[in-house]
This record gives sequence, C-alpha cells and structure tokens, in this order.
Amino acid sequence: MLALGIAQQALAQDSLDFQQKIEVRKVLNNSKPNSTFTAYRPFSTRTLKSLTGFKAKATATDLYGGRKDRRDKATGFYHTQKINGRWWVIDPAGNYFIHNAVNAVSMGTSERNKTALKEKYTDPNGWIAYTQNLLRDHGFNGAGAWSNTSVIKAAPIQQKRPLAYTINIDFMSGYGDKRGGTYQVPGHKGYPNNTIFVFDKAFVSWCDTYAQKLAGNKNDPNLFGYFSDNEMPLGIKNLDGYLDIKDKSDEGYIAAKSWIDAHGIDAARLTDQNRLDFLEVIADRYFSVVAAAIKKYDPNHMYLGCRFHGAQGKLQVLWKSAGKYVDAISMNYYNAWTPEQTLMNSWEKWSGKPFIITEWYVKADDSGLGNRAGAGWVVKTQEDRGSFYQNFTLGLMENKNCVGWHWFKYLDNDPTQKGAEPSNTDANKGVVDNYYNSYSPLLEKMAELNLNMYAIIDFFDLK
Repeated sequence: MLALGIAQQALAQDSLDFQQKIEVRKVLNNSKPNSTFTAYRPFSTRTLKSLTGFKAKATATDLYGGRKDRRDKATGFYHTQKINGRWWVIDPAGNYFIHNAVNAVSMGTSERNKTALKEKYTDPNGWIAYTQNLLRDHGFNGAGAWSNTSVIKAAPIQQKRPLAYTINIDFMSGYGDKRGGTYQVPGHKGYPNNTIFVFDKAFVSWCDTYAQKLAGNKNDPNLFGYFSDNEMPLGIKNLDGYLDIKDKSDEGYIAAKSWIDAHGIDAARLTDQNRLDFLEVIADRYFSVVAAAIKKYDPNHMYLGCRFHGAQGKLQVLWKSAGKYVDAISMNYYNAWTPEQTLMNSWEKWSGKPFIITEWYVKADDSGLGNRAGAGWVVKTQEDRGSFYQNFTLGLMENKNCVGWHWFKYLDNDPTQKGAEPSNTDANKGVVDNYYNSYSPLLEKMAELNLNMYAIIDFFDLK
C-alpha cells in the first residue's frame, strides 16, 4: 500500500527530528460494513516541539488572518502570488495569507444533531456565533468544502472575525444528475465507464447557465474561491471507457473514436501514452469550459480546481491542464502519514501553480465510534490525532508551493443518521462530536500549530 510505503520512508528520515511514535492502524476494505483493521504499528511523528531551534512567536494578523508584517498589492479579494520562491495567498487587505480551514462547517442533520444544536445554541445564529469563534480562537481562518455558506455569510460575526469560505459548484455532477447516468459511490459521484460527460455539447451551455448564480458573490471579500467539482474519475483508462460506450451516438464515444482515427491508433492496441494523451484532451476541455463560466460571472475570485484525489496526484497531464486555468489546485491527500515532498514539488513543476490540500484526517478509537467508514488511518486518542495534524501540516508548510490545508471535517459522522453517504456513516472525523462537544486535546494541538504557522514558515525558509 502507498500509505505504508510512505510511513516506512518516514521512519528512516532522521533529519526530520521525529520526536515521538504514534501507534496507528488502518481500515481495510473500508467501503464494506464488515471492514477489518490492520494491527497497530508505530509511525514516526514530527510535532512542533521536535523542531530544533524553533521558538514560538505570535505574528500580528489582520481581520482576515493574514500576517501584517508582509504585504503585497491589495485587490480587495484573495489571490495567489509567488514571492521569493514561495507561493502565498494575498488577502483582501494585501497581507500574506495561508488558508487553513475546516471542511463541512455545517449543522448536523441527524435527529440527535438537531436536538443537541437546539439545546446548546438555540438556533443557527447561536451555533455560527459560537463555532466561528471556536475556529478562529484555534487558529483556523476558513471554511472549506460543504460548509453552510448561507449561515456563515449572514452571521454578524463574519464582519468582525471572518471565515474565508469556499463554494462547491458541482458543474459536472450537477449536469450528470440532470442528464442521467451518475450514481453515488463512497466519497463522490460515479459515472458510466468512469467517463465524465465533458464532450456533450450541452455541457457548455449548462455550465454557462449554472454559473450565472455566481454573479451575486463577486463583490464579497470573504469568498476565498470556487471548486468546480469533487473527485471526478479522471484517469489513465478514460480512453478505454469512452471507446467501450455501447451507444455509438454518444458524444463521448464519438470524440474518442474520432481522436484515435485522426491519430492512426488501433483501438485494440492502445498504449499508456495514447491514454495519457487523450486524458490531456479531456482535462483541457473540462478546465477550459468551467473556468470560462466561472470567470465570466465572477472575475474577482479564485478558481481552485476540481479536488484531485488518489492516483491523480501522479498524473502530470492533469496538473499541466489544470495549471492553464486555475489559481490554485486542490488535492484531497489521503493514505499518507507524512506528505511527500518530491511529489508536492512535482505538482508545481507540472502546473506552474500552487496547491491546497483540501481533504485529510485521522480518526481515534477513544471517540467510541466504529471508524470503519472513510479513509483508513486510526489512532488511539484525540491527542494522537492532534500529533498527526502537526506532523502533516509541518510537511505542508515546509513545502513552498502549499498555500493552505482543509481538515476534513467539523462534525463527526453520526451512525444513527439515515441515508448517509457511504463514506460518512460512522467515523471520528470531526473537531466536535455529534453533540457539538469539542475534542479539546485535538483542538489544543491544532491551535498550537495554527497560531504559529507564519513563524513556522519563516523558520523553514531560513533553514
């Protein structure tokens, strides 16, 4: 497994000053109800205390959470800039900024979630007032994917301690639901033959019409940016999938067949190079169409890509294509205890753009939840989760191409919830439990790092 390989590699990296070892196990076959676990094994884990020579330092920050001691041109909106070899986000006030957010900052929808919210906060206004302070007090400055943006935007506290929020547009999955053919798989939408409908002529007009609603956001300084979709099946076998479509009048089949014919390629003798070349055609068409729709109706805010995942992190053609159209590229980075520096450097080399890690987490056994859903890392305690958070984010800050990270997520999965999406059924992913009680040991370690993140970046840049 990739995860174990990276962990083994980390054990040998003595230069990273790993101070402690956390016992970790992994879920096997985690999409199935009868999933099993590997045995616990120790993984070397770097924490803030293990950084030899680092001294905690509070950096003065502005309204948005940007550092006041480093400035660039203010545009009134978030944008990216490469400065002295490191990528930064520039916040609306013109200060250097890193987007550290929590995904799904939303009220729970299970019956016990609703009951607990009413008892603890009375209503959504009370909930967001408390939650926004909770996040900002622990050094988070943003709300990632699937957050309740309507409640966040309307909250009076958004003017005093704003969360830089993101919006999921879901161009392809929305079009697919209307067209027909999409279905739910754990974590994202599935498509027939793992082929998206990017060659449909109707997709272009759909995107333009669908994006018109974005015009209402274009003057909001607190909007960080847009995700066009989530975890689409962009992969090396897409060409095979299009050619295997039974309906020969399908526009995807026609596009693939026309392409191999124009290049003199035998469908029975496809090579991986053929497949990669056509994957670039797919990606170029997708990113060009959705980026044009976004920028037509909201030219002020960033386009953050479509949330790559898994093997897509190693497909150069995808990053090359995305880099032509996005402001920063989103990547959901699972199955790694420690982020891989060589790989992350390749992303910027391939794309010419910075990246944001938009999903990652670890679960703990002391939560009382089954932890058999979702990505596979499981540790013993909430404090161990906090150590993992520090280990992973230290690796991100060490890389000069990372402009943010989004922890998945705010609220634990509730096993009592009916009809939950398969990867979100029974797992300790949240910073709060299903009664909105904070996991204090986790949040304390998150805050220890978050509140020092600019000083940590400076420390790494001077090494």
